[in-house]
Amino acid sequence: MRHISFSATLPQFRARTKTVTRRLGWKCLKAGDVLMAVEQTMGIPKGGHQEPLGKIEVVSVRREPLNDITPDDVPLEGFPWLTPLAFVKFFASNFRCAENATVTRIEFKYL
Repeated sequence: MRHISFSATLPQFRARTKTVTRRLGWKCLKAGDVLMAVEQTMGIPKGGHQEPLGKIEVVSVRREPLNDITPDDVPLEGFPWLTPLAFVKFFASNFRCAENATVTRIEFKYL
């Protein structure tokens, strides 16, 4: 089972207030895929392990420019206090990409 990290939005994931995530890559994902959510996938020291958070099922997937995020989608990302522009700047800074980078928008449900 493929793992997907929520290290940047761990509190939102644990509170289950996050049902949408945007990712660079993940182009082969499709609705119905089941993923194991984990705290972190990169930078785990040798001998360390991934902390599982639970399974999620992909509801929908589409590719779109990051800066096309709507005001309705920002709370689904777990950031109800941010504007779309603030979310775009947060994402672009954290993931070192352009504000108009093409991302994969993944909607999911908790299993």
